[in-house]
Amino acid sequence: MLEVSGITQIFGGVTALEDVSFRVNRGDITGVIGPNGAGKTTLFNIITGIYTQTSGKVVFEDKDISGLPPEKLARLAMVRTFQNIELFGGMTVHENVMVGMHTKSSSGMLSCALKMPWSISEERRIRNDSMKWLEFTGITELAEVEAGNLPFGKGRLLEIARALAVEPRIILMDEPAAGLNSQETLGLAHLIKRIRDLGITVVLVEHDMELVMDICDRIVVLNLGRKLAEGTPREIQENPEVIAAYLGDDD
Repeated sequence: MLEVSGITQIFGGVTALEDVSFRVNRGDITGVIGPNGAGKTTLFNIITGIYTQTSGKVVFEDKDISGLPPEKLARLAMVRTFQNIELFGGMTVHENVMVGMHTKSSSGMLSCALKMPWSISEERRIRNDSMKWLEFTGITELAEVEAGNLPFGKGRLLEIARALAVEPRIILMDEPAAGLNSQETLGLAHLIKRIRDLGITVVLVEHDMELVMDICDRIVVLNLGRKLAEGTPREIQENPEVIAAYLGDDD
């Protein structure tokens, strides 16, 4: 479904990524792990159109998406969440999710300003349909709360709900468990599996190894900007190079 091929990223003479390649299978949960500074978030930023790579390409469903901006990727059904939660703090929880659905709205600015019947009808549909994502993520009771007033864990769920409202075929999550307590992390693991069960492919960068080993079908390991290993959770756990990268080499 997603192919990263020969990705290299150089910032002012510093090589953040070097010749990174891997594939993501449709319907899988794929983890991208590695020590701090391995290049994980840089890789995500390239895949999702925030950075343009120095060389290499990204192919999504047989389409070269290298250099496409995030809004165009959203229309192609690729979305992401961020390590630092990005919400519209002055809008309600419900309105934040509606923003996700507005990416596919057919009403233009003029028809909305003039309150044309089809625009009103579409807005009503968006308002109603967006509630299912609040229900899916378990935050329905917070619908009318301003997003800026949410506790961190609920904010994380809202960001996921808003991404799902775009009706993606693939979702990339950058450290979704960061800042969550153990109970919230267990809930997140269950939620990610349910997202996969909807037929949505999941790729996540994550430092919580227990979470990664529990939910991922395959894992890609980066170290110092290079791909160090790739395989099943068991293969990664038993890989001596991965162990050395995380724990240090006795030599």
